[in-house]
This record gives sequence, structure tokens and C-alpha cells, in this order.
Amino acid sequence: MSLVRLNIKGISYSQTQNGAYALILNEVDGDRKLPIVIGAFEAQSIAIALEKEIRPPRPLTHDLFKNFSDRFDIVVKQVIIHKLVDGVFYSSLICERDKIEEIIDARTSDAIALALRFQAPIFTYKNILDKAGIYLKVNPKKEDDEEQDSILVDDLIVEEIEAASAEQEGYKNKSIEELNTLLEEAVNNEDYETAAKVRDEISKR
Repeated sequence: MSLVRLNIKGISYSQTQNGAYALILNEVDGDRKLPIVIGAFEAQSIAIALEKEIRPPRPLTHDLFKNFSDRFDIVVKQVIIHKLVDGVFYSSLICERDKIEEIIDARTSDAIALALRFQAPIFTYKNILDKAGIYLKVNPKKEDDEEQDSILVDDLIVEEIEAASAEQEGYKNKSIEELNTLLEEAVNNEDYETAAKVRDEISKR
């Protein structure tokens, strides 16, 4: 399967929708975008790495990993988003030490936060982009491109949140046994966002 290189278009959020964030990746040699819903901490870490002038007073977790890796001569060569299952993206860090390459499993948000710190390229497979990539229509006028793109990305986030709200409503009709089964499946799939929603519904019972 052929790899497609991605770069970071930006992070979009909705202040009125409980701090939902989406990382927007852009196909380097094309027009498709790959939106990935991420948590607030990961969004902050990625934003800090993008804004190179911002330096937190103490190392964040991803900065600590970078400092640790530098000390022991470990380099992240690239990140590959290699799988998409039930809306969850799976990624790998391709690392190298003493000319020996290792592959380490990672959450996609963590992998991208580290890729930025190591200045490592980000890739995905063409079939994943074919399945999850979207086209964001932009105004043909160059000066309006950035604004129009941003508006449509925000709309995308609203749609994600509305879908999540509908999903949460559906949990109310399920029994405790069904919720516990869903919780176990979400944890096994590393879908912690869904796990948190199911856990919250169980706590209400």
C-alpha cells in the first residue's frame, strides 16, 4: 500500500461545545483533509509545538519524551497512521537508535505531538485517506481561502459534537449490562472518548 504524506492544517475547536477539538491534517500533494478528534491536553501540546515561540515553564509530557529521547540518542524518524477501526485512528512511531529501527504503537494525537518535536514527517496509507479524507470547499478567491476553510472546519466540529450528543442520548435506553459491554469494548479499542461517555452514563444510574 502506498503512503501519503500529510501536514498539519490546524486545530479547530468550538467554545460553545464543551471544548471539542479536531486536528486537521492536509494531504501534501492533494486537496483532501483528514480530521481527527483529539483531547484538550493533546490539542494544547500540539498547539505549543506549532507556536515555537511559546515555551512552558516546565516540560510537558511530550517535551519530557523528547528530552529523554535526545539524552539516549533515540530519534523519531516518521509517524504512520496505519489503521482506522470504528472511527479510531491507530498510529506508529518509527524510531531509530544506533542504526537499529524500532516500531512503537502510539495514539495518533501523541504521535503527532512527538512528530512536531522531532520534525518528523507524518504519513498515512492511501486506503485510509480514501475512506476518511474529506474535501473542504474553499472560496476560489485567494484572499478568502483561509477564512472559508476555517468556517467549514468549525462546521465539521459542530457536526461531530451533534453526532456525539445523539450517541449519548442513545446510551440512556441501554441496560447496565449493555453499557458495561460497551465500556469494555471501548477500552479494548482504545476509544477512550466513548469509554468516558459510557462510564458517565453508568455513574448516573
